[in-house]
Amino acid sequence: MDENRSSPEADSLAPSAPEFAAPSPGCPAPERLQEVIELLRAEIEQHYGIPILFVDVPAPFVGDLDGEEIWIDFEQDYELIAFNLIHLFGHTVQWNLMGKAPEIGGKQPGTYSDADIDEVVRYERDASRYGLELLHDLGVRDLDGWLADFSGSDVAYLVHFYRTGEKVDHRVFWHSGLPLLEALPIPPFTPKRLKLRSSGVVI
Repeated sequence: MDENRSSPEADSLAPSAPEFAAPSPGCPAPERLQEVIELLRAEIEQHYGIPILFVDVPAPFVGDLDGEEIWIDFEQDYELIAFNLIHLFGHTVQWNLMGKAPEIGGKQPGTYSDADIDEVVRYERDASRYGLELLHDLGVRDLDGWLADFSGSDVAYLVHFYRTGEKVDHRVFWHSGLPLLEALPIPPFTPKRLKLRSSGVVI
């Protein structure tokens, strides 16, 4: 049995997020985020056939995927749950289009060349762009600015981590009013398990 999974009862419940650190600037109201989370989960599961499991992901990770399923740590606030659901769906699209789990981000921190960093930035940004297309497909367009800013801080944090190995709060890199992302059309794909589950991929 996978020790990272919660009980079946917990998997079947929508997330109930406790209070955490102050939300990011411009963060949508918790009620709106919860509504969007429910919309996203229904669309991802019913239209794309990708189960979303709210589980206990061991710290410091907050999410995971294998190309066929997505796991979200239920002990996060609604803002982080919403972003990870959007973003990990985008990575699921990427993995299935490539037909494999990519090695991007698999090197030891401090060993990344400028070309490696550029590849990471494109990969991470495109994941959010697929997620933005999913939001638009659902008629959700009031989160565009928030997603652009969150994605920007997430990418900046990852670049910092891959260069230095230092883990810090992504909000350190937050800048409000970043240029909006351009939604990336989602090609047809069939979800497939492309790697064994690890202890997490979102750091």
